[in-house]
Amino acid sequence: MLKVGLTGGIGAGKSEVSRLLVEHGAVLIDADRIAREVVAPGTAGLAAVVDAFGRDVLAPDGSLDRPRLGAIVFADPEKLAVLNAIVHPLVGARSRELEDAAPDDAVVVHDVPLLAENGLASMYDLVIVVDVAPETQLDRLVRLRGMTEQDARARMAAQATREKRREVADVVIDNDVALGELERRVRDVWDGLVRRAHRPGE
Repeated sequence: MLKVGLTGGIGAGKSEVSRLLVEHGAVLIDADRIAREVVAPGTAGLAAVVDAFGRDVLAPDGSLDRPRLGAIVFADPEKLAVLNAIVHPLVGARSRELEDAAPDDAVVVHDVPLLAENGLASMYDLVIVVDVAPETQLDRLVRLRGMTEQDARARMAAQATREKRREVADVVIDNDVALGELERRVRDVWDGLVRRAHRPGE
């Protein structure tokens, strides 16, 4: 099994790269998706969040009111640490379950948005960074996601710098290209991942 960490700045196109890798046969473990699953209604995770932050963080339907919780924790580093202490172990455990269920020769791709920020590169056999110029990120966030330029710049500034992400990369996929070229680049990377998965230690 080859454990791959996949990351990239907001608007870099990481989701598109993960989709293409899955089409080639990768087993995808999406940290953001799992983080939502472990605090779904009826889970022990959601109960722990309510214990820590009160019932005000619940929406009328009993699900987690993410914007409300976000407003609480992102303004207070101590409260954010409390939330992370609840959610991160649950995400880690679920990720390991999914990884253990994958075939021995699988290429397992962990989609980890904050891999560089949280110093997680050593957890993977190989790190792939999806990279674009900051101007491209800004254009995509404003044009495709409808953010204001101010919001987009703030979101970009809150993440690791482009240089810090590239420092932890074993493979950089430049996504300042058309989709057809991106598909070709991902296919080339995939071929290398498969070779490495079948010949450990390469």
